[in-house]
Amino acid sequence: MLHPDRLFPTDAGTRAIARRLYEQVKDLPIVSPHGHTDPAWYADDAPFSDPATLFVVPDHYVFRMLYSQGVALESLGIPRQDGGPVERDPRKVWRLFCANFHLFRGTPTRTWLTHAFSTLFGIDEIPSAGNADKLYDVVDAALKTPACRPRALYRRFNIEVIATTESPLDPLDHHRRLQASGWDGRVVTAFRPDPVVDPEFEGFREGLDRLGEITGEDTGSWKGYLAALRDRRAYFKQLGATSTDHGHPTAATADLGKKDAEKLFATVRKGKADAAEAELFRAQMLTEMARMSLDDGLVIQIHPGSFRNHNAALFGAFGRNMGADIPMRTDYVRALKPLLDRHGNERDLSVILFTLDESSYARELAPLAGHYPILKLGPAWWFHDSPEGMLRFREMTTETAGFYNTVGFNDDTRAFPSIPARHDVARRVDCHYLAKLVGEHRLAEDEAAEVARDLAYFLAKKAYKL
Repeated sequence: MLHPDRLFPTDAGTRAIARRLYEQVKDLPIVSPHGHTDPAWYADDAPFSDPATLFVVPDHYVFRMLYSQGVALESLGIPRQDGGPVERDPRKVWRLFCANFHLFRGTPTRTWLTHAFSTLFGIDEIPSAGNADKLYDVVDAALKTPACRPRALYRRFNIEVIATTESPLDPLDHHRRLQASGWDGRVVTAFRPDPVVDPEFEGFREGLDRLGEITGEDTGSWKGYLAALRDRRAYFKQLGATSTDHGHPTAATADLGKKDAEKLFATVRKGKADAAEAELFRAQMLTEMARMSLDDGLVIQIHPGSFRNHNAALFGAFGRNMGADIPMRTDYVRALKPLLDRHGNERDLSVILFTLDESSYARELAPLAGHYPILKLGPAWWFHDSPEGMLRFREMTTETAGFYNTVGFNDDTRAFPSIPARHDVARRVDCHYLAKLVGEHRLAEDEAAEVARDLAYFLAKKAYKL
């Protein structure tokens, strides 16, 4: 299922260059600086329970496609918020997945899945209704062996460091146990403050109460609220965090005076903020996070432009991260200006920008990152984490931002087995792009090889201070 020249150029000469470049990066360690795998996997090192729970239930790329074709999430074993009945037999979930595997033709999900099936389990046939039980048994038997436990897979995948993402309200018990365990794998956390900086986040006011309880600060006041956030950031740093992550609807920033900020906080604290005030508060908090990062050194990631939980009925039944997030048009030039006016020329602050709006690559993001010292561009993200999306990213940003105003690759995944596949795709696509530059005599091959190594490994380590 895995052709050795997959994703390389069709032209024979350029393909030969891509092969040579790839040979120099394919075995580099994986640096996974941003993602959503479960820290309990590494802390507990318990066997994965079954193929469906590993490949279907946690992966919104998988179940959103099935849902789009009329497959009920309950039939895939996705837990309901009300505890209502869902399919409990993982073999039945797997059969449904395999019977619909043809839906993934041409998608990056197909690439990731077939890579995992082939490299981890030796599967050399495409899943279908006819072979579902046979493949289930192969995968299930492997998952019962020590070689498929999380820590063993961490080693097998050649991971050097991996970051998870947690709320400020998370006690980080798994990370604390990892630190105390003596295991030499490196798993760090990242600070995701959305539940306590977004007034439209469900349970926001209760979250502020809990934040105050955890930190001993008065989160009824603006001063106490900011102190509580600083306290939690320091705690996250103790447990390995090198970055923050912000999933705001837009990239809006603001720079209010102290009195205006206090007044706005009082409004959102009482639950009386309208949509415009909620947006202004989120905007102000990005600038506040930048101020805090100047003190504690945490790298800022901004992941805007997703209309999250677009399917209201699904959100009500199943909660967040159910594959119903939809990209939106996103402005960066005007949105980021208040933050950039305040901090854009700092040398000790790093802000990594992502987008779901590809129209902004050449028009806004590359010119911004190609000028302001604090800005770097994150890789093609989410819906564009694909061979075509990665090539578009390089083609539209390199001429203005170059390679060294980007941060390499991160997989941003909840699906642990997909990590090596995603990094392999990124390395192959970058070698494809670089081979074209060499073939056009725009780069010498030794320069392209250095860039390939940087994109695959060194830029992520540097950008995320890993």
